[in-house]
Amino acid sequence: MKLAGCMIAVSLAAASIAASAQTWAPTKNVEIVAGSVPGGSNDKTARALERIILQYKLIPTSVTVINKSGGGGSIANTYVSQHPKDPHYLGIAGVGLLSNHIIGVSPLTVADFTPIASLMNDYAVFAVSTNAAIKTGKELAARLKSDPKSVNIGFANAFGSTRHMAAGLLAKALGGNPRDLKTVVFKGSAEAITALLGNHLELVVVGAGNTVIHVNSGKMRVVAVAAPQRLGPPLADVPTWKEQGIDLVHGAWRGIFGPRGLTPAQVAFWENTLRKVTETPEWKTDLERNFWQDDFTTGAQFRKDIEQDYTATKALLIELGLATGK
Repeated sequence: MKLAGCMIAVSLAAASIAASAQTWAPTKNVEIVAGSVPGGSNDKTARALERIILQYKLIPTSVTVINKSGGGGSIANTYVSQHPKDPHYLGIAGVGLLSNHIIGVSPLTVADFTPIASLMNDYAVFAVSTNAAIKTGKELAARLKSDPKSVNIGFANAFGSTRHMAAGLLAKALGGNPRDLKTVVFKGSAEAITALLGNHLELVVVGAGNTVIHVNSGKMRVVAVAAPQRLGPPLADVPTWKEQGIDLVHGAWRGIFGPRGLTPAQVAFWENTLRKVTETPEWKTDLERNFWQDDFTTGAQFRKDIEQDYTATKALLIELGLATGK
């Protein structure tokens, strides 16, 4: 009987702990921190989250988007990291969090944060203005293969960014040296596109969602997408790189990170909240509108994916001449 009593007590204690792990909720305004200017991909993600969280009243407090652009996301990441153990700060981050450390732009590593969830994959597209001499992906590939410095390539938001890596992978797929590319970095994709349309660049590598308004207006032509299959309208007629005989598929995962030191209960709350966000029709519409591929992942699998991506990212950045093999 004593044993049975102990077992009941243990069970009740375990149930109490499990229940308490689910009772945490925000008690003040939540900041979703985007490392890009308004209109950038990270900003779009943050504002979609803000809108849906408020619409469905998924948290008991207010939520606001804070833009901290610059440094390839390192300024935003630093801001989030300055609030350890505070679950009211959430950062939008991706491969830039890894590459900034690899190339020495930031001392911060994943260990300075609490990974919460991966949200989506945002594939790169290669675009020119409609009056450019380059008309197709094959023509672009031929130019880069014969003289990689003959094409000015713009992207956001730092050297070593996912869009820079996509350009480097194209050079590599063509048998060239990624270091030979002529590249220009901008604070945001919108600025890179403005330079392109003003004839200051010949090519931009950006997220597909950033091109739609310009494609529809007839000012921009997307010549290739680095996705495994074609995207939807108005890019449905744009062939993938693989269709054009070039082995290149490259996207940018985007996820949510909290400061280091969050408790299991706090992580569980945000995982559950973000899962609810991704199940709404509004989120699915945002995915379709921006050509984002759903990639909701949490827990051990998310952390494993980050580790694997760190290894692959470091190898490519070494080839781009932005990191050493140490």
